[in-house]
Amino acid sequence: MLDSNLKAQLKTYLEKVTQPFEIVASLDDGAKSQEMLAMLEDIASLSDKITLRTDGNDVRKPSFALNRIGGNISLRFAGIPMGHEFTSLVLALLQVGGHPSKTAPEVIEQIKNLDGEYNFETYFSLSCQNCPDVVQALNLMAVLNPNIRHVAIDGALFQEEVTTRQVMSVPSIYLNGELFGQGRMGEEEILAKLDTGASARDAEKLSARDAYDVLVVGGGPAGAAAAIYAARKGIRTGVAAERFGGQVLDTMAIENFISVTETEGPKLARALENHVREYDVDIMNLQRAAQLIPGSDGGLHEIKLENGGSLKAKTLILATGARWREMNVPGEQEYRGRGVAYCPHCDGPLFKGKRVAVIGGGNSGVEAAIDLAGIVAQVTLIEFDSQLRADAVLQKKLHSLANVTVITSALTSEVTGDGQKVTGLTYKDRNSSEFHELELEGIFVQIGLLPNSDWLKGTVELTSRGEIIVDARGETSLPGIFAAGDVTTVPYKQIVIAVGEGAKASLSAFDHLIRSSVED
Repeated sequence: MLDSNLKAQLKTYLEKVTQPFEIVASLDDGAKSQEMLAMLEDIASLSDKITLRTDGNDVRKPSFALNRIGGNISLRFAGIPMGHEFTSLVLALLQVGGHPSKTAPEVIEQIKNLDGEYNFETYFSLSCQNCPDVVQALNLMAVLNPNIRHVAIDGALFQEEVTTRQVMSVPSIYLNGELFGQGRMGEEEILAKLDTGASARDAEKLSARDAYDVLVVGGGPAGAAAAIYAARKGIRTGVAAERFGGQVLDTMAIENFISVTETEGPKLARALENHVREYDVDIMNLQRAAQLIPGSDGGLHEIKLENGGSLKAKTLILATGARWREMNVPGEQEYRGRGVAYCPHCDGPLFKGKRVAVIGGGNSGVEAAIDLAGIVAQVTLIEFDSQLRADAVLQKKLHSLANVTVITSALTSEVTGDGQKVTGLTYKDRNSSEFHELELEGIFVQIGLLPNSDWLKGTVELTSRGEIIVDARGETSLPGIFAAGDVTTVPYKQIVIAVGEGAKASLSAFDHLIRSSVED
């Protein structure tokens, strides 16, 4: 099951195991059970602290549990955790085996102190880059607190469950049988939902912090670069981010970040955060900015946070990035996560053998249609313009696929459903003004980005599209307030450009601080 190179690497990791544990497999006569058994035998052969049992009787087959000898841990994988989830498996093996997590001590303590009974189930797909964060977070929580149990379920392998529960988006997380959440979550996000008093405590702590020389709002590539450049100047630096990594976390393959031949979004996001943590930077994750109060007469600028807290700084760097543009048609929000999706890599496997539409004829839309064509029964690509806007090489590939239909000059006007899930969509032919209906089970929206600047209206100058207007130095219309990345007017929304713009804005902020201190 595991090739020799992978086994050699895994053997090195498993040398860190300090406590014996057993793997208990629940198997049937199917091919997937045999595949799982081969993988587990390989793993057990690599460490004398691991025992494999095949007498499990869990209802989900194939599946396996990791049990610490003499311990009380409930952690199970239902499916074969390869692909993006192999790292989740390795971490689970290490943590059940006694190797300590690198999670912040205060978070670990908060997990250990949770009272109550928590039975978590997470549906994932092996191609989902957002799923490992959730699986790894809940696995760790199950290791640390005996009141927490977790099963990670491969939705593609347990299709009957997926259909019964109408899971149409991964990761989908259930707690005690009820839907708990969808999308990427880490330990802190999960704790914030479980520990309802944590937000108020955080707000109080944040408001009590001393003012920063530079406060970066946003934790994507631009924000990370800005924080590093500021910290290297030896000034008090903070980063308030809704989620560190930003939109990079939702990006699959990255092949144009100079000096890095190929990587994936979550991997790059972790590298960015690790680099920032090498410096004396105050990182405040899960903090969403709600209001900017500019300083007057050279006074401190203030950022009001959604949780009620506030932060103050001499200079600000706004790097809040952008988000997926929505269609804004009836039914889109009602069926979001129930057939309406925005990540074909994550959710595509859940639509195996079904009919789907892709909205958008740019590179993202055409790439999504190409990827989905290998999974689903039929793909219909709908483009507003009279022709596709994707690169010629992508269009050539798209038109070579037998199960793809392209409709141009079409305006999607409504998402339809039966109250539980998507059943189709309605579009208007822009040439004839006639309306047409398509029967389908999934809709993947790929129509570009919107800047995350709604909270800034009435403060810094914005374009009609909501982008922050900046000059050549990254300065906004307000002195001491700078901006960088996809939220600004700088053209070409690319990671490498955002990094450079973040560095530039940080250097400009430092220059502003120096000049201000001289004037004072």
